[in-house]
Amino acid sequence: MVDIAAFLQRQQKDARLRRLPGLDHPDGGRVRLPEPDGDGPKAAGADQPESAAVGHDLLDFSSNDYLGLTRHPMTLVAAVDALSRYGTGAGSARLMSGDFDLHRQLEQSLARLKDQEAALLFGSGYLANIGIIPALVGRHDVIFSDRINHASILDGCRLSGAGLHRFAHNDTNHLEDLLKRRRGKKEALIVVESLYSMDGDICPLAEVVELKQRYGCRLLVDEAHATGLFGDKGAGLLEAQDLAGRVDLVMGTLGKALGSYGAYVAGDRQLISFLLNRARSFIFSTALPPATTAAALAAVELLAEEPQLRQELWQRVEIFKSCLAQGGIEADLGPSQIVPLTVGSNQATLDAADRLRQRGIYAAAVRPPTVPAGQARLRFSVTNHLESDDLSAAAAIIATELKKSSPGG
Repeated sequence: MVDIAAFLQRQQKDARLRRLPGLDHPDGGRVRLPEPDGDGPKAAGADQPESAAVGHDLLDFSSNDYLGLTRHPMTLVAAVDALSRYGTGAGSARLMSGDFDLHRQLEQSLARLKDQEAALLFGSGYLANIGIIPALVGRHDVIFSDRINHASILDGCRLSGAGLHRFAHNDTNHLEDLLKRRRGKKEALIVVESLYSMDGDICPLAEVVELKQRYGCRLLVDEAHATGLFGDKGAGLLEAQDLAGRVDLVMGTLGKALGSYGAYVAGDRQLISFLLNRARSFIFSTALPPATTAAALAAVELLAEEPQLRQELWQRVEIFKSCLAQGGIEADLGPSQIVPLTVGSNQATLDAADRLRQRGIYAAAVRPPTVPAGQARLRFSVTNHLESDDLSAAAAIIATELKKSSPGG
């Protein structure tokens, strides 16, 4: 049996113990660490010591609500209307009586956005990946997965029972070497993310597509962090690189740039029908609540109606990165709205996060196993909730505080 107390003690010793931060959300782009009530754990003591930030609003750099759609008037109205019409929940799985017209409308809208024939909704990105992958491949098949793919992808690969071969991050030479040696004659699946959530970098999609075709594999692309932000329609990096028609399945979430909750997979009608009949995490899960679904549907419509939302975001990203560089941050700040700054040790990263909170900035301290050992980092997400003045002022503070975490700081 697992020694629970010993496990928790080890996590504490290694600065890897996680607790919920207990945040309040007074407004978009702001979070607050509430005053401790004296009974439970201290609010600021989630992963870090109590700080002067308790009770004060902090700029939120940990949100994935990139376009600010969680508080957009159209998504709010759509959600409230659906709530009043349909109630708080779907009541059952889609294959029972939980199938609403809103679900079908959203699937059609997502399929059009992704330039695919059909789409299927899931309860979350995690449920999507652990349902899709085991449905596609099994015990005698093989999977080729980028080494830093999200945990939900890794768990889906393990659940499938297929042979798993992980290639070095974004290294298509290593991928091809594995394909030559391990492809075999059964089903083969390549899985990548178009934009990696903890590194903020972009997959060499064209090269992966070329290898998928050359070696006769299926390709699943996770566009969770790219949907809404890239391409003329905001469909993602596959659209931006004119590759949408050359992948088998594209998966994404509704809880990031689309400002709601849930996930989807899009592909040809036959493959989507197959997943509807085979993906256990779809078949045996209650359907998305109508209000959540309606909000996501409104968000997809907003991608076409308000393209300036994407333009405004990229302007904010440029301001933030330019100010970091001006402040002396020499790291490669990458091509996306996700800016990870590696600190190194777990404790140093937690200390840096606490110093930033004391100066009004909330950023996630990301530690193993989310990232490799020795590569703990602060992850900054730029969103439309953050104004230009906030971003430039925050960047100056971040640069100053991270210098204190450097070996000579």
